[in-house]
Amino acid sequence: MKILIIDPVHEILPKALKDAGHEVEIIYAETYHFYASIIASFDGIIVRSGIRIDAAFIEAGTNLRFIGRVGAGMENIDLDYAQSKGILCLNSPEGNRTAVGEHALGMLLSLLNNLKQADQEVCKAIWKREANRGTEIEGKTIGIIGYGNMGSAFAKRLCGFNCNVISYDKYKQNYSDDFVRETNMEELFQKCDIVSIHTPLTEETKNMANAKWFNKFHKSIYFINTARGPIVNTEELVSALKSGKVMGACLDVLEYEKLGFENINKEDLPEAFHYLANSKRVILSPHIAGWTHESNYKLSKVIADKIIQEFN
Repeated sequence: MKILIIDPVHEILPKALKDAGHEVEIIYAETYHFYASIIASFDGIIVRSGIRIDAAFIEAGTNLRFIGRVGAGMENIDLDYAQSKGILCLNSPEGNRTAVGEHALGMLLSLLNNLKQADQEVCKAIWKREANRGTEIEGKTIGIIGYGNMGSAFAKRLCGFNCNVISYDKYKQNYSDDFVRETNMEELFQKCDIVSIHTPLTEETKNMANAKWFNKFHKSIYFINTARGPIVNTEELVSALKSGKVMGACLDVLEYEKLGFENINKEDLPEAFHYLANSKRVILSPHIAGWTHESNYKLSKVIADKIIQEFN
């Protein structure tokens, strides 16, 4: 096949495809219209998140047999339309699940132990021990919403902390294992001390974590989001932080991110963002939970293996 790669990937991906007999063309940093104008010449396209593969683009790809997404989220691809055209859509969540699980745990430990604030104070030769007294994970109930590659990876990394891990996934059943107990949202609302989101971004999950949702929790909670920013209503999360319903938040993603996740216009950021940025009870990172040196290789290797397994 003739395959187009339009976003930066690890070199293992084009190498593996070429070794399997495919022709690979790499063209980075062009516009949607440029790629749409040449896509008819290709049997497959491999993307990250640089452009949106919508119905019009798919129509232009008259010879497309597959769309490969190097990563987990598929929200930049019109999956229904692609599948209606018989185009196989592939992604590689297996490649960065370890990274996401470790990052979520790292953010949680940092938040509970006041490491952000403590580090800044010690660097100024300020010792505040009592003000930075931490909170332990042991004995807490942690709720995981979405138990796919990312949610299960986070659960595995919690198994040594002697905590109670429960999960709800609308689209999975009978997945209780040594790391998690399957349950419903009602139990999560009743028992959770800590809640972590691991769902894809869909019309169903967009704006899911809003004021009504936060207020359903019986306890005040710590909140983690390493999935997608628009799943959370940021203004209403800030209100929950101000009221104490949310005691602290770990946010690797924000609803203000653009399509490629790497550009946020500072002038456009609302007051809610500035509250998060200045809060001692919030840990922020720039959408890097799945962004490790190891995952860079694994994400590309997984996609290459899937394409070769399907078409060779």
